[in-house]
Amino acid sequence: MAVAWPLLAELVLGFGVGFVGMWLVSKESDTAAAAFGLANHVQGAFFLLFRIISMGVGVVITQNLGAGNRRDADQTALASLGASTWLGLGSALLLLLVTDPLLGIMQATTAVRSIAAPYLQVLALALFLDAFNASMAAVMRSHMHTRETMFNILCMHALHIALCFPLMQGAGPIAPMGMIGFAVALTVSRAFGLGMHLWLWRSVLRLAPTGRDALVIRWSNLRSSVAIGLPGAAEAIAYRVAILVSVTVVSGMGTVELATQGYAMQIMNVIVLSTVALGFAGEILVGHLIGAGELRQAMMLVRKCLFWGLAVSTSVAVLTALTAPWTLRLFTSDATIIAQATTLLWVTVLLEPGRTCNIVIITALRAAGDARFPVVAGSASMILIMGFGSWLLGVHFGWGLTGVWFAYALDEGVRGGIMAARWFGLGWVKHAVASRRLVNRSAA
Repeated sequence: MAVAWPLLAELVLGFGVGFVGMWLVSKESDTAAAAFGLANHVQGAFFLLFRIISMGVGVVITQNLGAGNRRDADQTALASLGASTWLGLGSALLLLLVTDPLLGIMQATTAVRSIAAPYLQVLALALFLDAFNASMAAVMRSHMHTRETMFNILCMHALHIALCFPLMQGAGPIAPMGMIGFAVALTVSRAFGLGMHLWLWRSVLRLAPTGRDALVIRWSNLRSSVAIGLPGAAEAIAYRVAILVSVTVVSGMGTVELATQGYAMQIMNVIVLSTVALGFAGEILVGHLIGAGELRQAMMLVRKCLFWGLAVSTSVAVLTALTAPWTLRLFTSDATIIAQATTLLWVTVLLEPGRTCNIVIITALRAAGDARFPVVAGSASMILIMGFGSWLLGVHFGWGLTGVWFAYALDEGVRGGIMAARWFGLGWVKHAVASRRLVNRSAA
């Protein structure tokens, strides 16, 4: 799985950016850390809108390349730019408009809102730039240029981290900007990443986008991508909505609980890195195999990814829970927060097998053209078990944060079992056959 290593490197440094941001913010106060964690959940929800384009474009291009159809792959790549422009612009404007009312709905305290609101408003421009970076990176990876993409993403994240320290803490003539500095650094790094992607497209892919490509939405070239990306994004959006509901429940418990949630999730990100890298790599390779008609090899590849994903994620989860009492001291000295966050990370050990199945198999189903099933089968579990279950276990039964995280684990387990049954029951095969026929018909 050589494709997975560059993706893992990207994810590690991406995690490092969030880790550094949380660490610097936590030095101000636990309230600032609570605001940072809450705001990042909101940002993540908006970013998912870009996956409508990036996920679909990635799958369509891999299938076309697998079938030897470079012409349609290039047309799809160029068409993604116009869609990214308008989707990114719309998302940025929407974030500016709904920041205050959304934080109110999420039960953020006055102190948390006063910190999170201006941070999110500055993030709007970075959100617009991320729309392009998401789709352009997906195109590069689809062409198996994961190393070049990794280099760009690593440089982008490194620049972000390098700017965080002087902007957030102040240096020389620069006054300390706190969380606003994190957002400004993010915006600058995303502008750098976009410039690098444009250079990589020209020098590596021999694609030269024009201004018209960035302004016009070519629906005829995007229809197949949206048909795949929309269900895939819908599944991710349903997940994010359920997470936001659960975070709203936690926010209602108080600032200390919200800070604890933020710290525990920051540490938990370590566990999921390798699984997400395997999932992304599997999606790329499965898409190529489906385009080439190699369904049996695709089946075996997913089984291999799942085996390694379960082994690595479970081992890392146990190690993370064991070391939590020490790693959490990087963020806070509050003994109550450390003890509660450690308990949450032990719950994560129960959560990981289900989440690994979901990440690996859902990306494979999407690459095989079976994009609607994860949405239909998983949305009810995410909304009812994760969302409503967070309130039921956390508030109604009085289990607090631990109850919320048990709801997470139960949801991941239910969905993971459903997705495994779909893949190993071969329910995706008819969709893979249909996708291959469509690609061959287009190439003819």
